[in-house]
Amino acid sequence: MVDNMLQYSGGLIGLIILILDLIVIFEVMNSNRNITGKLGWSLLVFFFPVVGLILYFLLSGRSEHNARYEAIV
Repeated sequence: MVDNMLQYSGGLIGLIILILDLIVIFEVMNSNRNITGKLGWSLLVFFFPVVGLILYFLLSGRSEHNARYEAIV
């Protein structure tokens, strides 16, 4: 029983990492970075999912590059 739970938790952790990776890639693509920056961050997160997530959240300067959405009046 315990072994089955440990195997299942690995799948759950993998799913959580996949969802976080997709969120980060979506955020990067919607940012105001240049194309090189978008490609670099996306490839880093794609090829190194866990390390890429950590580096993105620590070093990317997210507040400076977030796209500003304005309401259409």
